[in-house]
Amino acid sequence: MAAGTAPTPAAGTLRPARLGPGDVVKVGAVGLRTRPMRAFLSALGIAIGIAAMVAVVGISSSSRAGLDRTLSALGTNLLTVAPGTTLTGEQARLPLEAEAMVERIGSVRSVSAVGRIADAKVYRTGRIPKSETNGIGVYAARTDLTATVGVRLRSGTWLNGASGRYPAAVLGATAAERLGIGHAGPGARILAGGRWFTVVGILAPSELAPDLDAAVLIGWPAAQSALAFDGRPTTVYTRSAEDGVERVRDLLGATANPEAPNEVQVSRPSDALAAQQAAGEAFTGLLLGLGAVALLVGGVGVANTMVISVLERRAEIGLRRSLGATRGQIRGQFLAESLLLSALGGAGGALIGTAVTSGYALVQGWPVVVPAWAVLGGIAATLAIGALAGLYPAIRASRLSPTEALAAT
Repeated sequence: MAAGTAPTPAAGTLRPARLGPGDVVKVGAVGLRTRPMRAFLSALGIAIGIAAMVAVVGISSSSRAGLDRTLSALGTNLLTVAPGTTLTGEQARLPLEAEAMVERIGSVRSVSAVGRIADAKVYRTGRIPKSETNGIGVYAARTDLTATVGVRLRSGTWLNGASGRYPAAVLGATAAERLGIGHAGPGARILAGGRWFTVVGILAPSELAPDLDAAVLIGWPAAQSALAFDGRPTTVYTRSAEDGVERVRDLLGATANPEAPNEVQVSRPSDALAAQQAAGEAFTGLLLGLGAVALLVGGVGVANTMVISVLERRAEIGLRRSLGATRGQIRGQFLAESLLLSALGGAGGALIGTAVTSGYALVQGWPVVVPAWAVLGGIAATLAIGALAGLYPAIRASRLSPTEALAAT
């Protein structure tokens, strides 16, 4: 033999056939096809965990997108001024000139106000017991309130210069429901503060001013003449230039009540919505943890299925080993089976989670947002779990000698 030349195999020497990736997948799928119910139940455990995780992330993202759309439509430049408490703990009051003084701030674009009439109760008819007020308040309202706050009318018309002087009222969405006027609509009559008022409009629910939902709103002049309203605002609403919101916020307390700025509460309603979203995100983390636990349980189920599969298929393993299959090929067969089982569960769970997210988001009126990283990450996690779950059974199967496997049958 010449130096440097590799020895050639002798005639008749058998070498194990090589299995390509496609062949490994086909061989690995045999176990799934022969035991479909077991494979389905094992994949279902994985699917539940992935569906939970994808749905939680998708619903959270859709909720965030819905909030962003709401804030984009309503604006984040609305600030409210309300009376706080005095040093002695009593309820403070805003000055009569609070609106006019706030309007002088340079960055303020519009100002409006409501004033609560504390002793006025609202009833559908005069036959209702006086204790059943349903938590509805009566407010005097400026005619530019809807434009400043951004609240819409569900039906009817808003107060104007003419109707604001007469016994006409606009109901908040919750107030209309509690009074049973949701279907009757404009034209119904209510008893407010002992006087009859005609409903001329009903507001849609207000995201930035939820206090208006349970309110009966009447014109400022009508409140003063018919219900002895003192003319003091209880909430002042301001819209500012976007780049001047923080500056206006710092000035509002001292401007609305120069004598006692510490008795003024200034708030930004959009911050409350953002805080709700932050609380929802904390809850999302908890649900993700529960989804991860469910995924882990599904992985244990896959491992159990694969161990049982190795025990049941000793004859097959022994026959393949006696025909020349290598240990690596046996390991590849069972590892591929575990990966296929996990991949089926992961893909099914991703579809279920996406469907749940889409359905819930559509019901809530949110944009449907399912982050790609959640779907791809979920499937990648199932493959990793499948590899870990199938590793021990695959190694155990590859270590069976042909005689041992065949003798066990």
